[in-house]
Amino acid sequence: MRHFLRMLLNLIFFSDILFLISCTYVYMSFMLIDFVVAAVTRVIAAGARVTGVTSLGDDVFVALWDRSQQIAVYNAVTLTLQRRLSVPGLGYSAGLAACASNKCIYASDYFNDSIHRVELSGSNAVIKWSVGRGPAGLTVSSDKNVMVVIQREHKLQQFTTHGTLLQTIQLQSDIEWLQGVIQLFSGQFVISLRGLTHHRVCLLDDKGAVVQSYGSTQGSERTTKLYCPKGIAVDKHGNILVADNRLLVLDPSLTSVHEMSVSVDRRRKEPYSLWYDKSRGRLLISESYGKRVIIIDHLKDFTSLACVHLPA
Repeated sequence: MRHFLRMLLNLIFFSDILFLISCTYVYMSFMLIDFVVAAVTRVIAAGARVTGVTSLGDDVFVALWDRSQQIAVYNAVTLTLQRRLSVPGLGYSAGLAACASNKCIYASDYFNDSIHRVELSGSNAVIKWSVGRGPAGLTVSSDKNVMVVIQREHKLQQFTTHGTLLQTIQLQSDIEWLQGVIQLFSGQFVISLRGLTHHRVCLLDDKGAVVQSYGSTQGSERTTKLYCPKGIAVDKHGNILVADNRLLVLDPSLTSVHEMSVSVDRRRKEPYSLWYDKSRGRLLISESYGKRVIIIDHLKDFTSLACVHLPA
């Protein structure tokens, strides 16, 4: 009888172990599925150097350095070219931004010192207005206006959707070669810039004074030194993604950083411009010399993706 009870206890013990192993396997399978869903990545082959990218719904708008005076529109799911928007007089566009509320996109025109606004309903009417010298990156602010970097005058300008100047923020003299701008939920702006001595990402107050900056010419850590910060984006938690010949994620206070590794066919050719659609969890990354746009869907925030390597 005692021998029988011992065998029964052993059987129960091993059954419990098998049950735990099965549960662990199922749990890990779901975790793997969740990771794969979070890393759905596709590529648009644009055929020319991409200088700006934005999206609205499943439409991906791409500005190319091809002097065509057009903005290409691709489908984010099928990756097919849908149409081309004619933008008369558009030269080198260093920035695109979409506004769902005003149903339009904005394109900066660096050498013509202007912004083009393209209506996305009806006739795709285009208007443009003059801005300061050298407009580069731009963003849609929380009040649905457009904020643009004026590179050659070291300032930011804010306009209504139809081009009325609302605000000019003159930046301090040591801020050189502004590249991109975004607005945080706090209302503060973050800019990326290249300087003669070192490159930085800076948090500004409402007067344009630097509250905090990140970037150093020294340091043993690879992420301490910025190489060439350009496009920037912000997620729903205020984390900041910077295109800096790689992808760096900064916390909202600009005090901690980690690198996001995203590549196709094990390569990445200098990330240039960024656009993040928070409502869809969709990140767009244009490559300066890769002539393509990388699309990452189901990205909850910039800390949830550490590494994606997919075949071309």
